[in-house]
Amino acid sequence: MAGLPACGADDVAAWVAQADRIAVLTGAGVSAESGVPTFRDAQTGYWAQFRPEAMASEAGFREHPQRVWDWYQHRRAGIQAVEPNAGHRALADFARRHPGRLALITQNVDGLHQRAGSTGVLCLHGDLFADRWLDAPRDCCHQGAPEPGHPPRCAGCGNPRRPGVVWFGEALPQDIWTAAQEAVQACELMLVVGTAGAVYPAAGLAHQARDAGARVVVVNPADSALDAGAHAVLRATAAQALPRIFAN
Repeated sequence: MAGLPACGADDVAAWVAQADRIAVLTGAGVSAESGVPTFRDAQTGYWAQFRPEAMASEAGFREHPQRVWDWYQHRRAGIQAVEPNAGHRALADFARRHPGRLALITQNVDGLHQRAGSTGVLCLHGDLFADRWLDAPRDCCHQGAPEPGHPPRCAGCGNPRRPGVVWFGEALPQDIWTAAQEAVQACELMLVVGTAGAVYPAAGLAHQARDAGARVVVVNPADSALDAGAHAVLRATAAQALPRIFAN
């Protein structure tokens, strides 16, 4: 298979077959194969004039709520136009054939894993297509639909809706983070797929898995910060490697 080293892939497939508990952490590279640009790469045309931090922070949203809301609507439209790739589908198909064996953790917010059929996905950085209130909701926020707008707002108090993603300076959702840590500490095999391994605390999950005794495999076409601590490194994309690794 092009791009997939002959040495190592079959070993990893055997490790998958042997493991009762598998954790998989996916990053932006998996979505890039479907045509989803990275956050910064998506800032083209009109949007190129704005700093990424201004489009992904609470302060930026409060200063220019319509601009930031429209930017995320632009991103949503772009992602809705792409489809899950073979890597997404391989993980979903394996989980369907082997219930309870695979915990899927992702840094991506695009929902492509779910569209491929994966359930129970632990989305560390939130969900691009799920809105939430900017400020703590009052009673009126739960009464009826928000008033349409850019962004929509509570009809009673004006509390705006915001994208349900983790912005710069915000903590990961605690329940999701706790579940991800539990999954990697209990797994026998962890695959880190399509990420440079430079964003923490997500990248630290690979270290936790290894410290707990699991084998760690990196699947990435380029060097990553996690290569040195991995038991196997496959220089391949998710769409190239995962269908072979999770074939059984």
